Amino acid sequence: MSFSPQSRVWVYQSDRKFTSVEESEILNKLAAFTNQWKAHGNELLAKAEIRYGFFIILTVDESQAGVTGCSIDSSVRLIKEIEQEYHVDLFNRFNIAYKVNGEVVVNSKEDFETLVNIKQVTPETIVFNNMVQNLAELESKWEVPFQNSWHSTVFAHLL
Repeated sequence: MSFSPQSRVWVYQSDRKFTSVEESEILNKLAAFTNQWKAHGNELLAKAEIRYGFFIILTVDESQAGVTGCSIDSSVRLIKEIEQEYHVDLFNRFNIAYKVNGEVVVNSKEDFETLVNIKQVTPETIVFNNMVQNLAELESKWEVPFQNSWHSTVFAHLL
């Protein structure tokens, strides 16, 4: 399947890395969901993936059919079920993901702030902007240096 760069994306970040078994099970649940995902009876051109073992990413190409409030609600229900079943937090926007030596690390806002303060997180540290809205942004603005992200605005007083 080919998806338009303007396809909508939703990024859900886990507070811990999924095990390989969990990732496989979750991908099966996500595939079953996206294969039957509908908006007002219209099938959505959708896909789901897990990146780095931490990020569940849902993508919908709205050129075929647009998402609706009800269809978004059904995806949120699925993500909440995954949270419950695997004892992870996928909705805490105060958890911040970044890379250390190529590996993804997730910390609380407070711990991340400390790391910025003691210069463990530098302007070049790669952070994840989970607020991207579409596939083009996911590919170009999701993994960015701290200095080029919204994070640098929030923590500007520490730079």
